[in-house]
Amino acid sequence: MRAWQVQRLGDPEQALELAEVEEPSPGPGEVVIEVEATALNFFDILLCRGEYQERPELPFTPGGEISGTVSEVGEGATMRAGQHVIATPPLPRGGYAGKVTVPVSSVFPIPESMPPEKAAALPITYQTAHVALHHRARLKAGETMLVHAGAGGVGSAAIQLARAAGARVIATAGGPEKVGICRELGAETAVDYREENFIEVVKEATDGRGADVVFDPVGGDTFDGSRRCVAFEGRILIIGFTGGRISDAPTNHILVKNYSVVGVHWGLYARVMPELVNSTHERLISLYEEGEIDPLIFRTVPFGELPEALKLLGSRGTYGKLVTRPGD
Repeated sequence: MRAWQVQRLGDPEQALELAEVEEPSPGPGEVVIEVEATALNFFDILLCRGEYQERPELPFTPGGEISGTVSEVGEGATMRAGQHVIATPPLPRGGYAGKVTVPVSSVFPIPESMPPEKAAALPITYQTAHVALHHRARLKAGETMLVHAGAGGVGSAAIQLARAAGARVIATAGGPEKVGICRELGAETAVDYREENFIEVVKEATDGRGADVVFDPVGGDTFDGSRRCVAFEGRILIIGFTGGRISDAPTNHILVKNYSVVGVHWGLYARVMPELVNSTHERLISLYEEGEIDPLIFRTVPFGELPEALKLLGSRGTYGKLVTRPGD
C-alpha cells in the first residue's frame, strides 16, 4: 500500500516521501477505511515543518480529512463493511494513504450520492465553521458577519453557513478572482484587501455600526483591523493564524467596545464534547442535502504530486479545497 510519510522535518517537498507500507488492520472499536479522497490542509504543511501543536514521532503520515468506504470492522465497532463515510484519522496514521485505521468516534456516515471529493472537504472546515458560528458566536438571522479569507476552505464554508443562517455577509479575499468567488458563494459585499481598506468598507456597509461577528482564520494585521470594525457586543472568532503573526488582544480596547474575542479549537470539541461534533455533522449533512452548502473544490491533484500541491496551497495560490485520490 502506498502512503506519504514525513521522513524528516521541512517543507512538504523535502519532508514527504512516497513509501510502500503494510496495510492496516482494525483494533477494538476501529474500522479500516479504503480511502477514496483526502483533503489537503494548511496544518499538513505545519506538520511537515514541525510547527504544529502536535509533533508525532518520525516517520508519520499526515492527512486529516478523508472520505471512503469501510472495508474492515474491528471488535465492538458499530459500523458495517461497505458503508460510505468521512473521517478524521488521528496521527501518526493520517489519510495520505490507500487505507487507514480510524476509531469509530472519528467516523461519520454520509449519503452514497455524495461525491468523494466533496465529502473529504466537509469534516474539519465545515464543522469548524458551524461550531464557530452557532455554538461560539450564537449568530442570529439578520446580523452582519465579516469573513476573512472568504475564498479559502474554511472561509468559503463560513460564508455558506452564515447565509444559510440568514446573516448578511461581508467577505475579504486577495485578488479579483477570489473576490468574485466570495460573491458567488453568497457574500453581499466582497473586498479585495490588496486594493481596499476592509475597515472602511465594513463601516460604510453597516452605517458605522460594524460587524456583529468576525470570522478570522488569518490573524496578524487582519485581527488588528477587525478590532476597529467590530460592533458593540460583537464577537471576533479566532480560527487560526495563516497570516503568520499571532496577534495581541488588548484588554482595554475589548473593555471600551464591549466585544468578545472567542477561541475556536475544533479538535478539542472532538475530545471534550463529542456529542456536539455528532449533532453538527448531522446538521451539515441536512444542509448539504437541502442545497444550502456545497464544498468548494479548487482541484483534484494526482496522488503522486501531493508535495507540490501542498506547496501551492501554502503559497495562497488556491481557493476552496485541494483534494487528492490515493487510489489513482
